[in-house]
Amino acid sequence: MPIVRLAPLALVLLTSLAAQQRPPQPPPVVSPSVAPDRKITFRLLAPNAAEVRLVGGDIPDNAKGAPMTKGENGLWEVTLGPVPPGAYRYHFNVGGLAVIDPRNPATSESNNNTWSLAVVPGSAAFDTRQVPHGAVAAVNYYSSTLGRFRRMHIYTPPGYEAGKGSYPVFYLLHGASDSDASWSTVGRAGIILDNLIADRKAKPMILVMPAGHTTSGGFRVPGERDEFANDFLKDIMPYVDSHYRVRKGRASRAIAGLSMGGNQTLVIALPHLDQFAYLGVFSSGLIGQFGATRPGAPLPPPGPSWESQNLASLDNVAWKKGLRLVWFGIGKEDFLLKTAQGTVDMLKKHRFDVVYKETAGGHTWLNWRDYLAEFAPQLFQ
Repeated sequence: MPIVRLAPLALVLLTSLAAQQRPPQPPPVVSPSVAPDRKITFRLLAPNAAEVRLVGGDIPDNAKGAPMTKGENGLWEVTLGPVPPGAYRYHFNVGGLAVIDPRNPATSESNNNTWSLAVVPGSAAFDTRQVPHGAVAAVNYYSSTLGRFRRMHIYTPPGYEAGKGSYPVFYLLHGASDSDASWSTVGRAGIILDNLIADRKAKPMILVMPAGHTTSGGFRVPGERDEFANDFLKDIMPYVDSHYRVRKGRASRAIAGLSMGGNQTLVIALPHLDQFAYLGVFSSGLIGQFGATRPGAPLPPPGPSWESQNLASLDNVAWKKGLRLVWFGIGKEDFLLKTAQGTVDMLKKHRFDVVYKETAGGHTWLNWRDYLAEFAPQLFQ
């Protein structure tokens, strides 16, 4: 077959015709964009949308969502801040539909949702720095108490894979509606420990972040059969002891949690205080005993108090001798403030030595990252 060679003019015409038939290219979209002054600009290309709002739970002054402005090219945009350094979950609300940011690969998983994640630098505690880094792994295990496979995230410190030594273990629990991935994504837990260990402020340790929800329904009212506590004591702890080089004994074991996880920390650790030497409660206490379970919720019906059911543990003098730290941190604007105060008073009545700290702010990750950065250096010293 003869080769047909087009004249330059015909080639130009064909190229021009192909360009006219090709659909117009959408404008380039960068989202999110973090400026040096810590302002964040969010963008979404949605030319056919009638309304778009930016929803971000921890972003200051954005509880109800920020309306976005539509440009002539169909690009919606809003700038918020300046905001404090931190990691912020967000999504777009497009005509009532929640949409994660299609231009941002960084996400954070909760119990029933996926959020986009924006990181604003400026913190020595949880910025990613040029220091040795550990690893966070998603670990699947079989829960004999629940009869199904479950997942947890486990941080191992720098040098763990190449070394042979054993490490203390710190169990860190998340809050209601979150997941086992939350502390390592929006909570920056692995980065926080990397920085503390590099600065010689914290001992190298293994950090175990289990899934505190046993159903997709979320928070369980205190007093119901505690499936998570059974899973934790009978499956999670034995799995970690048998699969990781952890030091045995209560002196090398810590547990802490935020909100729901703080309640779980107390419910698990106090009746088994012979197994834990360090307890941390962030923005929480015995939920339902000294306050509502969530904002605006009614108090649970009266019944035997958790205190009356656990007097033997609370008054066990031998167990208290090996207890090295009970630490509470909560914001002055937190809806669980009275819950924390009531729990601390109850523990002091039973002669527990409690460190209690009130900070600015409310029930947000802006506090919980700071609490972890303050609590972890006090462990295993």
